Amino acid sequence: MPSYLSPGVYVEEVPSGSRPIEGVGTAVAAFIGFAQRGPFNEPTLIANWGQFVSQFGEFVEGTYLASSVYGFFANGGGTCYVIRIGRETGGETGGETGRADAANGDGDGAASAPSQLPAGPDTRLGPYLVRTLPGVTGEITVEVAEPEAEDPPQDVFTLRVSRDGKVVETYPSVSTKRSKDNVVAQVKAQSQLIEVQEPGRGAAPARPEAQSVTLEAAPGAGAVPGAGGPLSPEEYVGDPDQRTGLGALEAIDEVTMVAVPDLMSAYERGGLDLESVLAVQQGVISHCALMGDRIAILDPPPGLSPQQIRAWRTETAGFDSKFATLYYPWLKVFDPAAGRNAFVPPSGHIAGVWARNDASRGVHKAPANEIVRGAVSLQTQLTKNEHDLLNPIGLNCIRAFPGRGIRVWGARTLASDPAWRYLNVRRLFNYLEESILAGTQWVVFEPNDDALWARIRRTVSAFLVNEWRRGALFGLTPDEAFYVKCDRETNPPEAIDAGQVICEIGVAPVKPAEFVVFRLSQLTAGMGAVDE
Repeated sequence: MPSYLSPGVYVEEVPSGSRPIEGVGTAVAAFIGFAQRGPFNEPTLIANWGQFVSQFGEFVEGTYLASSVYGFFANGGGTCYVIRIGRETGGETGGETGRADAANGDGDGAASAPSQLPAGPDTRLGPYLVRTLPGVTGEITVEVAEPEAEDPPQDVFTLRVSRDGKVVETYPSVSTKRSKDNVVAQVKAQSQLIEVQEPGRGAAPARPEAQSVTLEAAPGAGAVPGAGGPLSPEEYVGDPDQRTGLGALEAIDEVTMVAVPDLMSAYERGGLDLESVLAVQQGVISHCALMGDRIAILDPPPGLSPQQIRAWRTETAGFDSKFATLYYPWLKVFDPAAGRNAFVPPSGHIAGVWARNDASRGVHKAPANEIVRGAVSLQTQLTKNEHDLLNPIGLNCIRAFPGRGIRVWGARTLASDPAWRYLNVRRLFNYLEESILAGTQWVVFEPNDDALWARIRRTVSAFLVNEWRRGALFGLTPDEAFYVKCDRETNPPEAIDAGQVICEIGVAPVKPAEFVVFRLSQLTAGMGAVDE
């Protein structure tokens, strides 16, 4: 209390009985992967694509970090943190380019990679020249075989591409003629491994004879900036004490979603096996569950059919977490590093869709039935019957609809608990918990009595009423949507003696209309509606 020692008029500022709670951000992503340059294991705040380029460089063939961050901003993302993993190793760029960049002081002093790796040397396949694409590793074999159709035209044949003895790409009916089935055009549009070229611009070449050739790998194939050799899951998971990998994100409260797109690039190059991929994904889930305020956006392995991804999800990746979600299939986007369309994991684009949905509708709205900007096609075109198999096991499918574009068509977590089945429910609770936590810090060390409890009730109730008015909570009235209990019942003498203030909050979240059913019946003419 102030002391009044002389006569006069005094003005005092009296704090109001309640302090408003402001909602926290919900759309700050964190990306972990390989970059052309930049600091290692240092979370860097990025607000736009130009900042990413200045900090970490352009697109790099054989990596997905740049494509994912670009997709994040293209789909409405606002801010994100980027962590470049790996280690400083000399000679990872090779040749004069890397030495020139280092001499010019490019980046942080580590050797910087050129933005595009060279392709493999040409190999003759009948009248055509064929070679591996930049960054492709493994033993690549190309086989010309007879087409499967009966009585095919003379110019039609089958082309199969194998990697380490396993057929990974098949072109069943390609032609030497200049048409939509032309082998050069088909391979250019779809292949992730090879490139086919005609030797000249004359007449259409003759169909190649049945044969098989093994291609030489591209010089420096698999050379990724910062990845000087085979990686281990620890490179991604990191150490909180050393602030590396995922551990570096534990000190950043703003992050609400985590993606590791270059986990799949390491798998494709052979730097990680599938078991290590699962170990890293489990580490990401554990990190999100430990923090309690963020969701892991997981990517599936590339090139899996609907049956294969179902088996992988149920038999191999038996994740069960309300803090993780999985999207399928991969997206085809334009890759400036390769100068062509390429498939990328969906996590970066999906994170941008979440951010756009939060800005336009709110975190309570399921981030589904939203267009994926920048995607030109999908690695797998799903049918409804295939979707029927994948949706119940928590796979959020991305589908292409005629006249409606490529859309996210699922909003589930990987939790088996029905209470946490829907992604928007989990994210809404994250938002409410973090907002209340940040907005009630003034309570600490206040006198623990009825007056304090009343102020807590008013503060939290005012915040939840605003969320109910925005449509985040279910109910016709605030009493139906939530309750706040902080009184002598929740705070018995033993809790007060322990220095605790206990406030119980219950909310009824809105859930998405996942299955919309219209029931139609045929009425007898002239009867009209019948009152029950």
